[in-house]
Amino acid sequence: MLEFERGFESVNKTFRIPVHIVEKLEQLAGEYNTSVNKIVIQCLEYALDNTADISNDENQDKS
Repeated sequence: MLEFERGFESVNKTFRIPVHIVEKLEQLAGEYNTSVNKIVIQCLEYALDNTADISNDENQDKS
């Protein structure tokens, strides 16, 4: 289940996102009764956390 953090410091940025991705984000936001912004934050945090794991695994393999 998706869980969302509240009350964090933020900054405004503009990104160009393909229409099909925006449609999926909007669908998720509707299903979870939350904002697209919160869905995007959760997706980005998940991707960054998992990308860091992959980078660490690759570096350990080279040791």
